[in-house]
Amino acid sequence: MALRRGRPLTRQCNSERGSAVVEFCSLALLLIVPLAYVVLAVFRVQAGAYGITAAAREAGRAYVTVSDPRNAEGRATAAAAVVAADQGLTLPPGAVTISCSAQPCLTPGSSVVVRIDTSVRLPFLPAVFAGRALASIALHARHTEMVDLYRTVDLADCDAC
Repeated sequence: MALRRGRPLTRQCNSERGSAVVEFCSLALLLIVPLAYVVLAVFRVQAGAYGITAAAREAGRAYVTVSDPRNAEGRATAAAAVVAADQGLTLPPGAVTISCSAQPCLTPGSSVVVRIDTSVRLPFLPAVFAGRALASIALHARHTEMVDLYRTVDLADCDAC
């Protein structure tokens, strides 16, 4: 090769100039957008899991601290709905189930188990996917609450207990 002013005589092709920035931006866009969606979906599911766990805990507390046993289940369901609504969740009818280790349910020393089953919709999905299995994540929460050993409740006039 002949040298001209200290450089080889080769053809300089400038068609690749600036393409690294374009390639970086396109790859970053292709990788960051799905990653951001996955992060948002995980955060939404985690918030739902926290909300449902807190709802089960508060429903159990509301159930065992009620003074009138006939109102216990309604009070527990209402407490769970309030706590779930705080996290942006709505509990469908029948989502809260309560079972007891002894009958009557509020017998001192017995345990009350509250279970909540619901689902969380994934963010930014169109309404066409509503109600489909892939558009939501199922959440389950279970909490056991003990009835106070020194509890005094008049169970004589309670038919539902």
